[in-house]
Amino acid sequence: MADTPPGPPAYDPPMRYADGPTATAETTVDAPPALLWELVTDIGLPARLSPELRHAVWLDGATGPALGARFEGRNEHPRVGTWRTHSYVVELVEQRVFAWAVTDPDDRFGGGEADPDRPLATWRFELCPAPGGATLLRLGVRLGPARSGVSLAVDRAPDREERIVAGRLAELRTGMAATLGGIRALAEDRAAL
Repeated sequence: MADTPPGPPAYDPPMRYADGPTATAETTVDAPPALLWELVTDIGLPARLSPELRHAVWLDGATGPALGARFEGRNEHPRVGTWRTHSYVVELVEQRVFAWAVTDPDDRFGGGEADPDRPLATWRFELCPAPGGATLLRLGVRLGPARSGVSLAVDRAPDREERIVAGRLAELRTGMAATLGGIRALAEDRAAL
């Protein structure tokens, strides 16, 4: 089954970072939610599939997802360079929802103290049963409210904020489609065994 194509960003009224812009991608996977759950809660897997996340590891002795559990990510982007994040699991519903708030522990983007209640982004996987034993897999992100690399770009060109935000959301949709495509391929291979 095909992923949701990234497509051109559509925005009206004006899209501003302070409004918490979002992006979503989805795909239907010929595998049951239980199998997909193992994949989406494996925080190391997106580092193999994402164009930006390079590494992720649980912190504080955690070995898997639990509400409040933290993990560290290492990210890389051609315009921003490399940076470290700390993410906190903020929503967890077995075989349905895995969400985490991303913070900036090094204050690289000038947002102040890392606070999961004011993340630089919140990511969320949703799994919904679909006809024929398949699963609808959705990945979404909400930017802000804390400062991020987008904030740095807007600081340099405030008159281009809408274009900067729309461009970042399009970039994220492309990355999400790649991640979902990789998860779908792994899950369908395992389901066929």
